[in-house]
Amino acid sequence: MKIAVGSDHAGYELKERVKAYLVESGNEVRDFGAKNAESSDYPDYGGPAAMAVAEGSADRAVLVCGSGQGMCMVANRVAGVRAALAWNEKVAGLSRLHNDANVLCLPARFMEPETAIGIVDAWLKTEFEGGRHTRRVEKIMSYDTEER
Repeated sequence: MKIAVGSDHAGYELKERVKAYLVESGNEVRDFGAKNAESSDYPDYGGPAAMAVAEGSADRAVLVCGSGQGMCMVANRVAGVRAALAWNEKVAGLSRLHNDANVLCLPARFMEPETAIGIVDAWLKTEFEGGRHTRRVEKIMSYDTEER
């Protein structure tokens, strides 16, 4: 799978751990930054990573910032993206199963790396259930517009 990753300074260390796990698991990873833990702005990295998913050069993305909220907000501004903030494996799995989330956002300041790896693993292994959920995802996507 082709996976984009991105973080700001607060999420840098966790992003690096997640990135290593993704590579070890056989995924092709494109890192949009940050490249270090110096102060940076999450939209500079989350936006381009989400765009890669929307444009099809990445299958999914994992974004990390301090709370996960900023990355989730910027990713969900990109048409075609369904970003989910997850803090445990169950929430991550449901974001795929019911919502077909294509971007996962993690709160670096509120979880240990082992927890994050478990969340990423659950998210990657869970397939969209379809059925009644397809109608709901289509309704979400009907809000995509060229101008925001």
